[in-house]
Amino acid sequence: MSMKSLGGTMEPKKGRFIGGRRLKPESLMMSYGYRPELSEGALKCPIFQTSTFVFKSAEEGKAFFELAYGLREKGPSEELGLIYSRLNNPDVEILEDRLCLWDEAEACAVFESGMAAISTLAFEFLRPGDTILHSEPIYGGTEYFFKHILPRYGMRAVGFPAGADEKAMAAAARGAGRVGMVFVETPANPTNILVDIGAAVRLAKKLSVKGRRVVTAVDNTFLGPLWQHPLAFGADFVLYSATKFIGGHSDVIAGVCMGREADMKRVRTLRTFLGTLAGPWTGWLLLRSLETLKLRMTCMMKNAQKAADFLADHPKVEAVHYLGHLEEGSAQRRIFERQCLAPGSMISFEIKGGEKQAFRFLNALKLFSLAVSLGGTESLAEHPATMTHSDVAPADQRRMGITPKMVRLSIGVENPEDLIADLAQALEAV
Repeated sequence: MSMKSLGGTMEPKKGRFIGGRRLKPESLMMSYGYRPELSEGALKCPIFQTSTFVFKSAEEGKAFFELAYGLREKGPSEELGLIYSRLNNPDVEILEDRLCLWDEAEACAVFESGMAAISTLAFEFLRPGDTILHSEPIYGGTEYFFKHILPRYGMRAVGFPAGADEKAMAAAARGAGRVGMVFVETPANPTNILVDIGAAVRLAKKLSVKGRRVVTAVDNTFLGPLWQHPLAFGADFVLYSATKFIGGHSDVIAGVCMGREADMKRVRTLRTFLGTLAGPWTGWLLLRSLETLKLRMTCMMKNAQKAADFLADHPKVEAVHYLGHLEEGSAQRRIFERQCLAPGSMISFEIKGGEKQAFRFLNALKLFSLAVSLGGTESLAEHPATMTHSDVAPADQRRMGITPKMVRLSIGVENPEDLIADLAQALEAV
């Protein structure tokens, strides 16, 4: 029995239409890719908590391993069968089917963390002597991996400002050597500066030569699967820390990479041998969370609009970095209108003063929790300069716009007036 016939669908588009209407992802999150009759009629996909799977015959086991190890191409209607939960598992396969719907991706790979997704992708598509050209700032863990881990394997990283136009990106590329990948995180973490995905894609194509393709990868964690779709703008890969909005309850760590089937086959193969595939519990928890993804992200986005408006009018706040407040007619506003569907729920703002004033604010919060991460149902606050981006050199922080007075907020699903009340009383302590 193949993996798809156990949990998913042999026909990828099966169940996606009612009459002539194509169903929306939020409707398909409840059942797509799962057949209850093959799991004792269970309404929800069970947790397949097993390390290995039984073959019907020796011939079937041989066929499955031939496909898993790339010893031959699969037949027109053939699917990789269940072998071992480091290679595949029903919970993870069904999750991957559903995640593809939001970004309209051909294929998906789920990992045990966002960094596992990024590192697996980098090691598959970069070679010694290659440069990864990336936007700045990016998540602190990604920054460390690019600047300190990749050089051990003969690769290096060169950055360009998140707000750079196509000409400035190209200038950075000219001094970068042999570029193998253009990697952008947009909006930038924690400044909320947008990167022009289309410009990054065009640059990667210009840098490509016969026999050596430069790929484009986009970390879309801040806006999640709802508010931005990088593959639609030509990116080769879209990445998520699924810990954030996709999981959304601060109780699971996971990562996602999506793209074209041929590219993702390479990513999944390396994932198998690095052992970075997510386990069945992770898959099951994310399947649960996908059912409320649109509800949660919509509520959080609306709450963030109110919180950002409050902060923008407060006398102790020097600047608010929020996508819903971009200046009309500005380059950033044009990028937003072109590639984003909503401003999301992330806000960074600068308190008048410095680190001392920022710490007083953070220590006075009552409803917001002082913690890193983002995209959960609860509202969080943190200090990027000394927490998530503390490994970035102070001079580089200043260059990237990360200041000692900056606070990053992840807005949750609480009552927005309660959140504003907490922000107000904490600012009184500054």
